[in-house]
Amino acid sequence: MRILGIESSCDETAVAVVEDGVRIRSSIVASQVSTHAIYGGVVPELASRMHLEAIDPLVDQALAQAGVGLDDIDGIAATQGPGLIGALLVGFSYAKALAWARNIPLAGVNHLEAHICSLQLLDNPPGFPFICLVVSGGHTNIYHVKGPGAFTLMGQTRDDAAGEAFDKVAKMMGLSYPGGPAIEALAKKGEPEKIKFPRSMLGKDNFDFSFSGLKSAVARHLHETPEMRPDIDDDRLAHVAAGFQMAVIDVLSTKLITAAKEKNCADIGIAGGVSANRTFVDILSERAERYKINVFSPPLSLCGDNAAMIAARGWEMIRDNQVCGLGDDVYSRVKTLNKKPFFGR
Repeated sequence: MRILGIESSCDETAVAVVEDGVRIRSSIVASQVSTHAIYGGVVPELASRMHLEAIDPLVDQALAQAGVGLDDIDGIAATQGPGLIGALLVGFSYAKALAWARNIPLAGVNHLEAHICSLQLLDNPPGFPFICLVVSGGHTNIYHVKGPGAFTLMGQTRDDAAGEAFDKVAKMMGLSYPGGPAIEALAKKGEPEKIKFPRSMLGKDNFDFSFSGLKSAVARHLHETPEMRPDIDDDRLAHVAAGFQMAVIDVLSTKLITAAKEKNCADIGIAGGVSANRTFVDILSERAERYKINVFSPPLSLCGDNAAMIAARGWEMIRDNQVCGLGDDVYSRVKTLNKKPFFGR
């Protein structure tokens, strides 16, 4: 079964063709980073307009790259939420119209569940049950994944997501957007123990996170230490980047390993944009190995927002008849998508 996946939840338009939920025939992403970089973050209205410009050509490119036509597509999967409303509307409305016109089923996919499914696209995926961290600019959630489609939320951020903290700290330091890669690169030149930033909620008896205090601590340090101001070209800023990054890694890795031990899981998966941080992956893997726990992360092409993961999750949903009707809209059925199909063969 070939699924056409469409992703437009934030600042990247993506289209993919995936067979039987595991074989990627094509996967194309049109990034908007250069457009939003001058603002230091995503401007929702600009993102929506760029999705409108990109989506139709991208569908044609993805089909051509996969060597198939619309007649060869058995179903469509599109991100239904969470995300920016205007951006979501572009991709979901396009997908709904195309599914109706072709009389094929449409799956409205939860973006976070799709990130978890990106791990199933690996040649050697984690075995069920496993613990999964979805960590990006908008989310920092820990899930207990018991099986296909069986996701139980164990904890989440109470304020900023980890990726958002990276972006905002990078902006304070005068680094480029997105902040994650910039901070990781600078941190390689610094010493993580030089500056001890707080590890919020590390001792709490739950799996929730908080990064706003850490972000404020970095801002306070920069303000109170004139020689480390962002407007001064000084290698000592590398110590700030290294200390901040290690504070985030310590909290994420400790909570993940504790969750795996509590649920007796031998595997941990990490997905989302921050999973592209190889320093985090390497340190987590080293620490998890002490407890005989394996760590899985997707390749760089599947770390950020992409449509292959949307198609993979959509394949599961269409297989289980969890499809959308013509009256469904973004966010309308993100939690429960079990109605009978309004259309589709």
